[in-house]
Amino acid sequence: MLYYLFKYLEEEYNLPGASLFGFITFRAAIAFVLSLGFSTIYGKRIINFLQRQQVGETVRDLGLDGQAQKAGTPTMGGIIIILATLIPAFLLCQMDNIYVVMLFITTIWMGLIGFTDDYIKIFKKDKGGLKGVFKVIGQVGLGAIIGSIMFFHDGITIKEKRVNPVNAQEFVTQNSPVEFGPAIKSTKTTIPFVKNNELDYSSLIDWMNPALANWAWLIFIPIVIVIVTAVSNGANLTDGIDGLAAGTSSIVVITLALFAWISGNIVFSDYLNVMYIPNSGEMVVFITAFAGALVGFLWYNTFPAQIFMGDTGSLTIGGIIAVLAIATRKELLIPVLCGIFLMENLSVMMQVSWFKYTKNKYGEGRRIFLMSPLHHHYQKRGIHESKIVVRFWIVGILLAIISIVTLKVR
Repeated sequence: MLYYLFKYLEEEYNLPGASLFGFITFRAAIAFVLSLGFSTIYGKRIINFLQRQQVGETVRDLGLDGQAQKAGTPTMGGIIIILATLIPAFLLCQMDNIYVVMLFITTIWMGLIGFTDDYIKIFKKDKGGLKGVFKVIGQVGLGAIIGSIMFFHDGITIKEKRVNPVNAQEFVTQNSPVEFGPAIKSTKTTIPFVKNNELDYSSLIDWMNPALANWAWLIFIPIVIVIVTAVSNGANLTDGIDGLAAGTSSIVVITLALFAWISGNIVFSDYLNVMYIPNSGEMVVFITAFAGALVGFLWYNTFPAQIFMGDTGSLTIGGIIAVLAIATRKELLIPVLCGIFLMENLSVMMQVSWFKYTKNKYGEGRRIFLMSPLHHHYQKRGIHESKIVVRFWIVGILLAIISIVTLKVR
């Protein structure tokens, strides 16, 4: 709401400095500072409150070093991340921006699913938490909402470079090397590492009949559902040792902030030959608030953790990252950018599949890893969890750099 307040003060009273709130970079910086401050200052109070409510983690005996010491550590710390994200975002974002609205819906929706799961585990003393089928229904529901908004909402558009139909050369104007056409609805996305790097989802169906392009939502929405479900589950599996999920997610989120800023800036999207997405730059303010919340949460979540994020945090983190990637048309880059989540997901799938296969074939289940998800495999090998976390962060940084490089390497 501060954005609208200072916009009013500038228009009505020409207040000095009020125009700064019109700049996305300024509001993004303020959002990060406010979020970081909230999560570090009020985070301690929330931890103390959770301790008084005896919201402690029940730890299963998995035979891991240092596991017993974690019992009783407050969980549901995702509340810190959610509040530290939404409050600065509400103050500084343009709330009529459809991309911001999608991110608010995602945060609240996934936060409620995660909170319900943690609540059942802690207060109902049910270690299983929310049944898996209900989690999946929630994830599918969010994916359907986001997919529908992306496909049908008039505010979700792109602008393409205008090309001279005679010689197939881009139009050149006096002030800009390229002239962009009007904002149009499109189901195009970006393919990494490819020269002509755009894929139109409608092309997967309209090759049979051009009229079928209007029914491309039958393909697009299920793809969005799969992405939202996969990434949120990946983040959930990654949340297994102190600082791992929050740290790796921070790296991913900061990279997505860069993508959103470039995609929403007509000059830089032109220079880097990136799809120009009008109004998407406003997501940067939300993303920096989210990044500040994650970094602030790390203050208390690094080894030895004073609080765990629980499913309240991990499912929310995964949902937001998935929606950011879809909104910036970078969802096909997820296997690279979110490579840590992918490895964690695959390790569980491989372990379970191989165990079932060998049990049916040999009568005895065999394992690929000492334990899954992957980070527990390294714990079983005797590597301290702090070293595992830092090494995963390093891998995450390398994957982020590779993802950024895709802007030019095609």
